Amino acid sequence: MVSPAVPARLRVRVQPQSEDWGEWIRASANGDQEALARLYDSTNRILYGLILRILRDKVAAEDVLLEVYVQVWRKGEIYKPSKGTPLGWLLTIARSRAIDALRSRAFRECGQQDPLETVGAVADPAPSPEENTLISQRRACVQRCLAELPKDQREAIELAFFSGLSHTEVAETLGQPLGTVKTRVRLGMFHLRESLRRYEREL
Repeated sequence: MVSPAVPARLRVRVQPQSEDWGEWIRASANGDQEALARLYDSTNRILYGLILRILRDKVAAEDVLLEVYVQVWRKGEIYKPSKGTPLGWLLTIARSRAIDALRSRAFRECGQQDPLETVGAVADPAPSPEENTLISQRRACVQRCLAELPKDQREAIELAFFSGLSHTEVAETLGQPLGTVKTRVRLGMFHLRESLRRYEREL
């Protein structure tokens, strides 16, 4: 399968959360370039904002953004609606790719600045296996609780906290009044806290 040419120039048009996003993800995995282009047009600004906040480098953020859509093209069939919203899945990929890029850059900088004999003395910043297990458990709990929220509250929380958008930006993205978005976030966070209490022992 040949990867499609994703436009290098970032577009800034953002469409409200669409029921089609999940279908476009699956269609992209089946080789539908038009579906990938529509998904890109609808979501690139949201993902780019998250990646840029992590990397703080526009060129690197654009590279990682393209990697996200290449992954959608190659592995979009693994997306399952039962595991979360299309946006939540895309944000997870974007965050993971951005963190990988950040670690890779830190490793390169360390190699350029430190003598080889001192590299082994540098503490490994990566979580231990036990910490990774705990992080995975916490993530699974949060995902289960998010999936229980009403769709409008879940979308607002994903945009505000996973993508790092301001309430005003969330309102623009969803095409909703600012007051409505703030109410959805507040209600969603209240319900999320209540739901997470069931998993306190796991967390």
